[in-house]
Amino acid sequence: MEKLKMAVLYGADAVYFGGEAFSLRSGAGNFSVPQIREGVSYAHRFHVRCYLTLNIYARNRDIEPIRSFLREIRDIPMDGFLVADPGVMELLKEEIPDAVIHLSTQANLTNYEAARFWRKIGVKRLVLARELTIEEIRGIRGHIPPDMELECFVHGAMCISYSGRCLLSSFMTGRDSNQGMCAHPCRYHYALEEEKRPGQYVPIEEDERGSYILNSKDLCMIRHIPELADAGVYSLKIEGRNKSIFYLATVVHAYRQALDAYLKDPEHWTFREEWFQELEKASHREFYTGFYFGYEGADAQNYKTSAYEKPYQFVGKVLAWNEKDNTALIEERNKLVKGDEVEIFGPEISYFMMTVDHIQDEETGEEISEACHPKQKIRIPMPQSVKPGYLLRKKENH
Repeated sequence: MEKLKMAVLYGADAVYFGGEAFSLRSGAGNFSVPQIREGVSYAHRFHVRCYLTLNIYARNRDIEPIRSFLREIRDIPMDGFLVADPGVMELLKEEIPDAVIHLSTQANLTNYEAARFWRKIGVKRLVLARELTIEEIRGIRGHIPPDMELECFVHGAMCISYSGRCLLSSFMTGRDSNQGMCAHPCRYHYALEEEKRPGQYVPIEEDERGSYILNSKDLCMIRHIPELADAGVYSLKIEGRNKSIFYLATVVHAYRQALDAYLKDPEHWTFREEWFQELEKASHREFYTGFYFGYEGADAQNYKTSAYEKPYQFVGKVLAWNEKDNTALIEERNKLVKGDEVEIFGPEISYFMMTVDHIQDEETGEEISEACHPKQKIRIPMPQSVKPGYLLRKKENH
């Protein structure tokens, strides 16, 4: 719920989330039915759309539980459902006849004939396969009705297999990625060794057909919003359900600013480097543009390490502002020490910097030299006013 609220606060036009089963993020701290109801109610107050994921590939054992789940939630005013499995789609039509259906990227839509097929059976929006180029997207747009929407991923982790349809996790760990339980073994460290050449390691590369290599870089398309819009993309999708609120706020905020600037004046839109610099402050691997501009081959490999780059540390979240003494009530998330230089950012501002000169424990009222207990409530003087939901960060090597 905190992540949903953070996405809304920092400028998302829509949020997508999963129930406790039947989505592809089984470990994401998903929503119970009462929480789904609460989340939709909250988002709709801010005119933000809500999409529920039902995008597993269902087994026989899943059919009746899915039917029961749909009956539980059919009174909730969802704005759309992300579905990949045709059987689940039929269940959805039976139980919620007026449901708006979005085709999940898990269905790996890669051509306009497939788009026409899904149109015939009632799909309104296509979340396209990540493997498509800009020109291929333009080709799909030109062969489908104007009211059929296209959605594309623009930021986040890339998968080893076509649109996530991978068996590596099942093979190595017994956890089925197509049932939402991926263990991400493509991020493990590997080397190929030929039987008669022990100690000689062979690089893993992809070919021109675009099958992913292990441990790819992260997708980042913030520089290319005009190209996506020109190709007919309606919705830009950011991967985020398994990320922190710091990641969500940082990434959504950057894309919100870039997109607003484009919508205000498309013809004269100029990319601002500070948007990209903001993205680099969140945990990430090296960035690249995926397949949008052609197949990059080995250049898509994250050679450095499978680990994330974490240049900044999430320090805390503002809970309240006191105008009388110009102090902010902070919920601490990582260790904060007197003398630390921190950056504070929020939905309406870029960021400002300050040195932490005083830290007061909210419970005892005593001044302390450091805050090191997760979610400890502390009070800090600030040079300018802040609002609930603003976040504090500091350089990792500080």
